[in-house]
Amino acid sequence: MTKLSSRPSTEAKALSLFLMAYKTIDPIYKEKSKRINKRWSMVLSDEISRAEYNEEVLEMLTSYGGYAEVVEKTVRFYIEKTGEWQLQGDDKYCRDAKVIADKILKK
Repeated sequence: MTKLSSRPSTEAKALSLFLMAYKTIDPIYKEKSKRINKRWSMVLSDEISRAEYNEEVLEMLTSYGGYAEVVEKTVRFYIEKTGEWQLQGDDKYCRDAKVIADKILKK
């Protein structure tokens, strides 16, 4: 079982899901997705610190408008693509995404 401390932050999850969604649209997102996944692997193998990783995640998130904007863009992408939001869970990201999905789906 994976320990909670070995999981990426909520911000990293938001960035990762955003990049996964948009990598089908533009290859730059695919490259950034590969980079951030590789950086996480480096954290797990103690090649870089978690603080370095989190700093890079936050810089990328900021470049895309911040956490809230990235979550909204991701949710909107999947709702437009599939007509629904399917990700479920009890972590902060899932709760935040569900609130946004509910607002979008009510329109």
